[in-house]
Order: sequence, then C-alpha cells, then structure tokens
Amino acid sequence: MTAVVRGLEAVGHEPSVVTIGNFDGVHRGHQVLLRRAVALAERNGARSVAVTFDPHPAVLLRADAAPPRLQTLEDRVATLAAAGLDTVLVLPFTRELASSSPAAFVAEVLAGSLAAVRVVVGTNFRFGAKAAGDVVTLLELGEQHGFAPEAVTLLEMDGRRISSSAIREHLQDGDLAWATVALGRPYQLGGIVVRGDGRGRGIGFPTANLALDPDLVVPATGVYAGHALLDGSWVPAVTNVGLRPTFDGTTRTVEVHLLDVDRDLYGQQLAFRFLHRLRSEQRFDGVEALVAQIGADVARARGLLAGG
Repeated sequence: MTAVVRGLEAVGHEPSVVTIGNFDGVHRGHQVLLRRAVALAERNGARSVAVTFDPHPAVLLRADAAPPRLQTLEDRVATLAAAGLDTVLVLPFTRELASSSPAAFVAEVLAGSLAAVRVVVGTNFRFGAKAAGDVVTLLELGEQHGFAPEAVTLLEMDGRRISSSAIREHLQDGDLAWATVALGRPYQLGGIVVRGDGRGRGIGFPTANLALDPDLVVPATGVYAGHALLDGSWVPAVTNVGLRPTFDGTTRTVEVHLLDVDRDLYGQQLAFRFLHRLRSEQRFDGVEALVAQIGADVARARGLLAGG
C-alpha cells in the first residue's frame, strides 16, 4: 500500500529511488517516469518515491499567470499512488523552498531526507531558485552526494510533446481525443451537486449542476457523452458545458444528465468523465427546438456509449 505523506519531516530516512515533478494530470509522460522509478527501486532494494508540490509553483511565483489544474491534489495523489509507488511525498511549495539553490535542494531533500540512490527525471527537468538547475546540474550534484540521476526522453504525440500544458490547451480547444490519449485515460471533473434553475427537469431532461473547483480545467463549451460516477458505479450520461444561450445565460455551468437515473442528487459528490464531444453549444429559436436537439444528443450518446 502506498504511503502518502506531507512534508520532509514525515517521510522517514531510508534508501529511495525518487522521481520528482508537479505531475499535474499524471499523464503518459509522467507514467513513464513512475514506472521507471518503481522498476529501479525493486532492482536496488529501495523504496520508490514520487515527490510532488502543493501548491503548484506557479501559484506562488506568478499567481496572475498560474495555469488551471487538470486534477485536484487529492486526485493527483490517488493517481500517483495507483502507479504502484511505495511513497508519495507532497512537498509544500513555500517561499523558502522556492529560494533554495539547486545544491541546497539536493542536499536537503534528495540526498538528505530521502537518502536517494537513484533520481529519475525528464530531460527538461529544472529545479532550484529561478529554475537554475537542470539535468547536467543534477548529474554533477548526484556525483557529489552518491546517487545516480537518470534523464528519461519525453514522449511526443502527433509531433507535440505530451505535457500538462499541452493537454490543458487541447481540452480548452475541444480536442478531447488528443487529451484522452495523452492522459492515458478520459479527462474527469467532479463536484458537489447544487441547485440550478430547474429548467432541465421542466423540459424532460433533469440535470445535476456541479459546483466545480474554480482552479480546474473545464473543457470547451459544448455537449459531451460520457459516464458519471454514482454510488461507486459509472453510468451513462450527457453533459453540457456552457452558458445556456437559449435561456440568455451568462455564467458557465457544467450540467450532467444521467441517461437512466432520475433521483435527487443535491449535496452529493458527482464526477463525470468526458468520452465524446457531440457538438458545440448553440442558441436555439425556442424550447421545442432545444428539446428536439437534446433528444438527438441523448440518442447519439447512447449509441456511442453502447459501442464503448
């Protein structure tokens, strides 16, 4: 079972194979690093440790330009743990840590608290104050402290490097297919079901309105087919992301319509995983036209979801 700890004082001092990064989304590129760390730990008789940061360094260093996240910290940690690591260390990203030189970071964190014997990073790895350290720096410091760094080649897809920022861009552009392959799984959003204006039920398609973490990536406006997590099971659903222009909406909402379930979900946690983008959001001339289109969306969603 994976141990999840917060802060260096809680991590324990024993030989470790460490991989380190923000790991937002824990995408396929991250998964290569995680698998390599686990394999090297088994080979070296050490524990495997993934080090991630909270908050994202950009929140502290450039708050006005901090990117939205692909996962909550809780989901990120759970996804990291599912990779088979012995330990996930959540390192609080503070002003003090941000000002640490590469040498100080290695001495305190990698060689010191974690007793690293191997360190696995991507070839674009940067660390220390003002991102002054790179893979060459890590190699030099590893030699001084007795651990062996390994730089793993970054994955690419369709000529573009798989990265958290690339996945964010594709989701926000409505390119669900690229993001799904890059993540290695469907993108997922979750939140508490809150009361809306009740229009969905009034036209025969009741929806669960999700209160989302404002820091999470929301895909492009439109209608999506996918699955909703309800009582531990994934059930077919259709989701509308947008402003509801037919009703002159001005606030973006994420509304989930469960295809085969109709019950009171207020106050419950509900997650939706995005499998297919059906269409962009549009304004209809009236409620009848909207209802007809929703009916067509539901029928198409059933067909797509039945086919996997």
